[in-house]
Amino acid sequence: MPYAKLTITVPEAVWVSDVSQSHPDVRFRVLAATANDDAGVAEMELVGPDAGLISDEIRAYETVSAVTEFESEPGRHRIEVETTMPLLLSSIQASGVPLTTPFEVRDGEMLLEERLPQERLSKLGDTLADVGIQYTVEQIRQHVDSESVLTDRQRWLIGEAIDRGYYDTPRRTTLTALAEELDIAASTCSEVLHRAEERVLKQFVRTDRPAPARTPVHAD
Repeated sequence: MPYAKLTITVPEAVWVSDVSQSHPDVRFRVLAATANDDAGVAEMELVGPDAGLISDEIRAYETVSAVTEFESEPGRHRIEVETTMPLLLSSIQASGVPLTTPFEVRDGEMLLEERLPQERLSKLGDTLADVGIQYTVEQIRQHVDSESVLTDRQRWLIGEAIDRGYYDTPRRTTLTALAEELDIAASTCSEVLHRAEERVLKQFVRTDRPAPARTPVHAD
């Protein structure tokens, strides 16, 4: 299942866009969130300088209906915010993407990292574009399935090599010692490991190339 990493520009109509840009050194960590078309609730942790002083600023936004404050300590403040315009949250949920928390908003941008089926990832992009939300695809990679990439013998030897510390840094065993412990020829051990490493690396490079950096996507 593909892993996707997106940077989403929070719409200006959403209060956290303006507040986070006014306080670029503060991290707005969303610990839990839910939304529908009419309302949204988010439990958040504000981390950074003057975090405890931001609640009053948040209350002043017309789209914020309530702010509940929880425990606070220097540089860290937890609140719950209710809003009447959860545009970003409702758009993501409408695409069928479950929001994995915590996620973070900082300086007007939200970092979203999820493992999603390809069709759901495509629907997320379409949904964001339909409502005019800009986003950047930072990375998409496929899961490398060793069951399909390696033979049984290769998978067994790789597992033994890992367990015995051959791939540790520094190594806890040598190729010769590994071969002796497993009662196979050193040349055979070397060849099987090399072929296994070749298959895994080639598969990884094919499926793990990051998307072009900073490629903004806009609605038409």
